[in-house]
Amino acid sequence: MRRNRWRLAATAATALCLSAVTTTTAVPAVPAGVHPLRRDMPEPPPSDVAREELAGLTVEAAHSMNGYSRAKFPHWIKQMGTCDTREVVLARDGRDVRTDSECRAVSGHWTSAYDGKLLNAASQLDIDHMVPLANAWRSGADTWDTDKRKAFANDLGHSQLIAVSASSNRSKGDQAPDQWRPPLTSYWCTYSRAWTHVKHLYKLSVTQPEQDMLTTMLNTCDQ
Repeated sequence: MRRNRWRLAATAATALCLSAVTTTTAVPAVPAGVHPLRRDMPEPPPSDVAREELAGLTVEAAHSMNGYSRAKFPHWIKQMGTCDTREVVLARDGRDVRTDSECRAVSGHWTSAYDGKLLNAASQLDIDHMVPLANAWRSGADTWDTDKRKAFANDLGHSQLIAVSASSNRSKGDQAPDQWRPPLTSYWCTYSRAWTHVKHLYKLSVTQPEQDMLTTMLNTCDQ
């Protein structure tokens, strides 16, 4: 029952997020303005579901980086009207976000979930791939076609994209949770649930140290 409630809530939240952005920014005929609603990253499954998903992931050594290029994961694509993926996430994750006629965030307020930094300019934020593109390559995306990589790199429907401080995103790089974790330990529960869910959805593998650390981080959900 709890899982069903989560799935229904997640579906509704995603639809509402896209609807809110569409009606305020996407259509050029609609005047630019302030986004009144904040939806945040789609909620990942509860910890009991995440633990089951983690247990079902293939555990293996990281694949080779041979052939990798960020260009093989096309982003940021146009999502609706003039709005690309980055602009949609900035509007979704901020407060009082004002956009111009080109859908660019010209003002607003954001709180970076990774490190708690308060930011007031879009230039201070990066849109982080929860599971980085290079990590995905090392765990199975090396076998995907371009369309699947593009969908992964622009996935607004799941817990894969989040607006965070540029400094935290660049500190993370392409590292897995056994190598890098959000400085705010209070976010470890959400982070591990989101990371696990994305790997489950895309049938990506994990290394043994990665699985071990995700288990440790999921345990913080019970504290």
